[in-house]
Amino acid sequence: MGLAERRRALGYSQEELAQLLGVDRTTVGRWESGRVYPQPPQRRGLAAALEVSLEELDAFLSPPRSAARETVGHRSSEPPNAGDPDDMIRRAFLRILTVSGALTALPVDEAEALAEGVRGGVPADFARMNSHLWQVYQLSRSKGAVYPVVRDQLATLNEALAGHRGSPRPLLNAAADLFQLAGEVAFDANRYADASASYALAASVSKDAQAYDLWACALVRHAYVDMSERRYHQAEQMLGAAERLASRGDRNLSTRHWVASVQAEAYAALGDLHACEHAMERAEAVRDLSADSLNGGWLRFDGARLAEERGSRYVQLGRLDLAEEALERALAQTALAPGQSYRRRGAVLTDMAAIGAKRRDADQVVAYGKEAISLARASGSGYVARRLQGLCDEFGPLSRDHRVAELGAEVATLRTP
Repeated sequence: MGLAERRRALGYSQEELAQLLGVDRTTVGRWESGRVYPQPPQRRGLAAALEVSLEELDAFLSPPRSAARETVGHRSSEPPNAGDPDDMIRRAFLRILTVSGALTALPVDEAEALAEGVRGGVPADFARMNSHLWQVYQLSRSKGAVYPVVRDQLATLNEALAGHRGSPRPLLNAAADLFQLAGEVAFDANRYADASASYALAASVSKDAQAYDLWACALVRHAYVDMSERRYHQAEQMLGAAERLASRGDRNLSTRHWVASVQAEAYAALGDLHACEHAMERAEAVRDLSADSLNGGWLRFDGARLAEERGSRYVQLGRLDLAEEALERALAQTALAPGQSYRRRGAVLTDMAAIGAKRRDADQVVAYGKEAISLARASGSGYVARRLQGLCDEFGPLSRDHRVAELGAEVATLRTP
């Protein structure tokens, strides 16, 4: 039985199910056709409406066999969706993981023998290229545009790891760095399974290289996947491990401060104001570091976003007065660099709309929500779209206001690859 059959068995039309879930009818149609999948908050509501478990819902959402055969038999000429690794990239991930373990386990002379034939400058070249890719990713309105280059860089790195002369650590660091970037591309496209796999590989290779800061950052990024799926206790445990690793890392880097900032987010979601405030204080100590403490790649935490992060935490905790003050400062900051801050500004605007929802102020919800939708469309960011979908859960009685209802319908049509 597929999703459409289950809906009909319960007597729902597409329109009725869409109204029950607060989405557009066309969204239900896309779920049923297999063109898109419900986001985590929508999956819970959909499972409840269809009177099935989440595991049973996954079976309903599986594409029919005929569609699967058509997909296998016809290779699209279009590039893959951002963050959707093809078979080559999956094999390369696993091969790098295997080779990295072998290189660190072998005696030095055997590792060097395995590494015969690659010129000594390769690790430095990879470090420079990876740093450049992070800059491109940060500046790109559409994060998925970086995917093809990440895939090509991975293929090149895979070849280099087949035999590198000298210590394997520089190449292992480059691999862990690249896995984190691949995970970021996947995460922005709402492809959590691919993001988790990339972060897990980054953590494993970082462990082999004994690169504690890289390792800690991989765990932080993995914790974001847990938080996106509202598994806050699991995220708290992951971040605790990241905190311990960061304490063994380079004290001149901002790793431990970034860990604290994300811990504050987890504590806010768990309703622990005291722990959240304490974590934010530790995050703000990043300002005591020198200006050259950032590597500009896998570690970019410099405290520039502390105002919006503090505001977002206060929204989660229901401290709306404190939240609005911090978010207004953040909006002023993001307005200074509009070409670089679509995703960042969209998240702040969504938080401002959420304050309006909690205050039952439809005007504030619509004003900030519409601007955030515009930025989500302009950037193609799945992250902003996901934040807006979470906003819809806050509407409550405001959904009866036709302007808020229209806003919810617009959010439902946002493209999340």
